[in-house]
Amino acid sequence: MRKIITAAVAALALTTTLAPAAASARPAAPPRLGNCAAGQLCLWRSGGFTGARQIHELADVDIESCVPLPSGTTAASLANRTGRPVTAYQSRECAETAEFHTYPTGSWAPETPYQVRAFKIWER
Repeated sequence: MRKIITAAVAALALTTTLAPAAASARPAAPPRLGNCAAGQLCLWRSGGFTGARQIHELADVDIESCVPLPSGTTAASLANRTGRPVTAYQSRECAETAEFHTYPTGSWAPETPYQVRAFKIWER
């Protein structure tokens, strides 16, 4: 009987010791997505889909043309729900000598690797 009680106490101690480690091993929650409707390109001033939001739709943009953001404005997160690929540029002139990245439709980028200053929406 003494061996059973000793084994039970040891097992309880082991479970209690491991419980906090198991709790901290849970994966982090995914970032909360911003509000961006189908057919829109949404750009947020700050990372994590926060700050002032700009919305652009195909009806308001010339396809395959450089669209600079308003002067003094940048974006640090974006969602592409246009149904077309979108290239985000660090340069206001869509210069490929600065950083740029093309986001396929359905992309959600909570942190862009640079401040976005312009974009192009592509035909397909």
